[in-house]
Amino acid sequence: MNKKEVLEIRKQFTPENCAITRIVGCYVDHDKEKRMEKTEAFLSLPEEQAFKYFDIFKKTLSGNIGKNLLNLGYAIDVARNGDPEGEAHWMLMELRKSKLTDSNLLDAFYDKIIESYDCAENYYIVLIHAVYDVPGKTSDGVEMEDASEEVYDYILCSICPVKLSKAGLSFNGESVEERTRDWVVDMPDKGFLFPAFNDRSTDIHSLLYYTEKSAEVQEDLVRDALGIDVVASADEQKDVFTKFLEDVLGENADFDTVKDIYDGINEAMIEHEYDVEPYKMDKNGLREILKNCSAVEGDAFDEAYKENIGNMEIMASNICSGKNISIQLADGKMTIAADAIGDVTTTEIGGRKYIAVPAEYVEINGIMAKV
Repeated sequence: MNKKEVLEIRKQFTPENCAITRIVGCYVDHDKEKRMEKTEAFLSLPEEQAFKYFDIFKKTLSGNIGKNLLNLGYAIDVARNGDPEGEAHWMLMELRKSKLTDSNLLDAFYDKIIESYDCAENYYIVLIHAVYDVPGKTSDGVEMEDASEEVYDYILCSICPVKLSKAGLSFNGESVEERTRDWVVDMPDKGFLFPAFNDRSTDIHSLLYYTEKSAEVQEDLVRDALGIDVVASADEQKDVFTKFLEDVLGENADFDTVKDIYDGINEAMIEHEYDVEPYKMDKNGLREILKNCSAVEGDAFDEAYKENIGNMEIMASNICSGKNISIQLADGKMTIAADAIGDVTTTEIGGRKYIAVPAEYVEINGIMAKV
């Protein structure tokens, strides 16, 4: 799914657009014991409670594609034949088909989450079933409300930590007294949308996985509960790319070369800024950037690429934020705007090497000073 498709589904979580048919949930304590299960029609919820759930669902579809939101897929010929992928896919299909009314199936799903979700605290598993009457669009992207093309039938799962509220004092209308502490459902830590809404249509061979922290994908949860081998996280992609550059540059990894490579990546990201799909660093594009920086010699590029990256998809935004570039020094750290990195140079004074940054004024502890 791309940003526009995610946003289109997020827009459904409002009172005006709501098409949620059912909500179910399971409260799990720190001992992995089910403490409560609920199931009811979503439209029967009190208005204030419904709004809080809307916030949870929107959060489950938030963040950056390739970082917090991961597009994961099943094999085209996936089937229930005893393997984990087939069994997990069958369960998700049946949950959707049952509209979350099959209690035995729900129990089995909760058990899978509980077994594989790594959490030492209490948490709340929330599942909704919804249907979205997908409006047609004109060639210039204008929605035609009376020209529906299909009905997108989906489930959304949110896994929310439950935390004890902080101790404190409160005013009860007459006096100040100790506040009663209670357990508060937090915003989701993990979640998923199934099936995916690819090309504004149902794709039963894909799902969209949400992780609040890109470095904590929880591969066991994705593999054991959803039956998918997870793609590399944003941090893993960055580490792999760093190792690739170190290998391909070798002793040629001087300041100007590395700076020019990241400057080239940033320029490529600017060129693709308005692409619908997140920009990925493919082999040819990466080779061209390194070639322009005179950083490609012989077979070093192909060997380093095969050894480190291989078939891994590298999102450009995961290796270069597009905003700032960090330069670590022995005695400190510099953060330079990515579009200004080309102005940073090296110089030698009195036999010592320095990094030179154009500046007329600097701010020292909040005080503006001339250079």
